[in-house]
Amino acid sequence: MRVDQPLRLEPRLVHKPWGGRRLADWGRTLPDEGTWGESWDVTDLDPAATDLPNPSSRVATGPHRGRHLHELMTEAGEDVLGASHSIDGRFPLLVKTLDAREHLSVQVHPSSRYVARHDAVHLKTESWVVLAAEPGAGMWLGLDHDVTLREVRAAAGSPGMTELLRWVPAEPGAVHHLPAGLVHALGAGVMVAEVQTPSDTTFRLYDWTREYDREARPLHVPEGLHALELEWELNLDPTRAVPEPHGATIVTTDHYRVDRHHLDAGTSRDSEGGRARVLMVLSGTVHVAGDDEPLPAGGVLVLPAAWAGPVRTTAGATILEVVAN
Repeated sequence: MRVDQPLRLEPRLVHKPWGGRRLADWGRTLPDEGTWGESWDVTDLDPAATDLPNPSSRVATGPHRGRHLHELMTEAGEDVLGASHSIDGRFPLLVKTLDAREHLSVQVHPSSRYVARHDAVHLKTESWVVLAAEPGAGMWLGLDHDVTLREVRAAAGSPGMTELLRWVPAEPGAVHHLPAGLVHALGAGVMVAEVQTPSDTTFRLYDWTREYDREARPLHVPEGLHALELEWELNLDPTRAVPEPHGATIVTTDHYRVDRHHLDAGTSRDSEGGRARVLMVLSGTVHVAGDDEPLPAGGVLVLPAAWAGPVRTTAGATILEVVAN
């Protein structure tokens, strides 16, 4: 069996109390009712590491239709990965689309230093590209000026935690990298494309239950404080929004690279093989060699290492290409 053509996957919709209905504007087919906060567009997590049932994406079209990404990894991992590295034998990227109707929890993810002390958790570093934002919407990234560890310990688990965080306005097209260990929260009214390492480990420090009168979820104050303290200096000098770059690369980490390309009408660019990649269309429509249907805004493909070819557009498009290290 060869895996040498682009893979369309079935999005996995995840109900969240803070979610809304705008994923439908991004090409996701929503049930008639419910609040849907996340579309897991590419996932291959270990079932033991998440509450999401069957957390490996299923192929939607083509010769591998109906098969799960993990099956292809198991049977043709070299075709899928090339020079990229798997994570415990699984696909090394998790790609989502998020719709925040309400504020997400104040949270922190474990860094490599935390993981080295706790075997049952997985490193989680992530990057956001803002897709849409209501007027006045934003996010919290890191701690505000002159905040002390004593203040954080006293406020964790209470509404006072939010007063210690650094507020950043959300602007469509802005890029924010959130290294593991950075305390953060996505604000109401923002949609983002999220690229991350394959982990579902989140430590909540506050969950806005009073403000929204929503059902309480478990908090993880001791774990979250420990993860934050291990990366204290990072939180005092949090990541700034990444401006529109002169080149294509907008995020570079030890785990992945994110490139953004603006294609003029009637142009194309070649996507090089050799590594596992994920393609997401931010605007316009593209035609990818080896894929039968046009890919509109919100569309996502896995590009196996064994595939290389052109990505074309007739009327202009903006795409993200995420390359796994």
